[in-house]
Amino acid sequence: MTDRNFIGLDYHMGSIQVSVMDRRGRELANRRCANDWHAVVETAQRHGPVARAAIESCVGAANLAEQLVSCAGWSVDLAHPGYVARMKQTPDKSDCTDAQVLADLTRVGYLPKVWLAPQPIRQLRAAVRYRQQLVDDQRRIKLRIRAILREQRIKNTSGVNPWRLGWLHWLAHQAPLDEPGRWIVGRHLQRLAQLKDELKITEQRLTGMTMADAVVERLRRQPGIGPVTAWVLRAEIGRFDRFASGKQLSRFCGLSPRNASSGQRTADAGLIKAGNPMLRNVLIEAAHRLARGHDRWRGLAARLRAGGKPAPVVAAAVANRYVRWLYHQMQGMDQTAA
Repeated sequence: MTDRNFIGLDYHMGSIQVSVMDRRGRELANRRCANDWHAVVETAQRHGPVARAAIESCVGAANLAEQLVSCAGWSVDLAHPGYVARMKQTPDKSDCTDAQVLADLTRVGYLPKVWLAPQPIRQLRAAVRYRQQLVDDQRRIKLRIRAILREQRIKNTSGVNPWRLGWLHWLAHQAPLDEPGRWIVGRHLQRLAQLKDELKITEQRLTGMTMADAVVERLRRQPGIGPVTAWVLRAEIGRFDRFASGKQLSRFCGLSPRNASSGQRTADAGLIKAGNPMLRNVLIEAAHRLARGHDRWRGLAARLRAGGKPAPVVAAAVANRYVRWLYHQMQGMDQTAA
């Protein structure tokens, strides 16, 4: 039987560095080719059939990996770039050594893998992240308006809470702003109105994209989860059954406490510095809702507060426990969903 080789791919927009390594660890080739799956296949298969390939997870890598899987029939893994960098045995960096390390880690079965999400999930992820960009733009504009009001020492005399229609009318027509300030605030208010319309269109698009998604439907039936939270969980987690336990899922979401022990000293250092910030934020917000309106989680929050835990720690702890519980509720849903 012909031995199959292992391939490491160092991805760039203009080109791809291809390292070909045999089963015994001998590098057969390490050369650059065009950023095209045909060129990658041609370069690698000059030296024999391919057993498995690896490429670091980055912008564009998932698309190339999917092409190699669907068009060339390869087995391709996405590698975690941070962990791969720690495994290198040299401080030097070059495309040749990066591709070689990926090929070698694949050969010995020690590649730190990242899930290759299917195309529908990646498309949903792009739309969800676009929505979050719109929300972030709204927040920044509101902060700029607040800064102008503070700079000119203008207090709210409208009798209406900020950002309601009455307050916005007062801000646009009655607030005692100077002429440049009024012009700038007017431009900001126009941009806010545009963002509001764009956000509405985006959410309608997301509703259509997930209308037939059984996982999103199941998520919507869980306590504390509305449409936005369901969209984010589906886009960023994808499949719940790819995790071995609820604890592993919670760690992926960035909700696990980070251990900072040394010798006889044992301490926590807050939440782990990992996970998608948007995913963690929506789960923390869900925890706040659950702590106010759901008996099970309201009781947990009350016990933690009675033990002297501050509010941020309580919210993080509730979110951590809730994600572990949610993991078990979602089992069996992903096998039949994309």
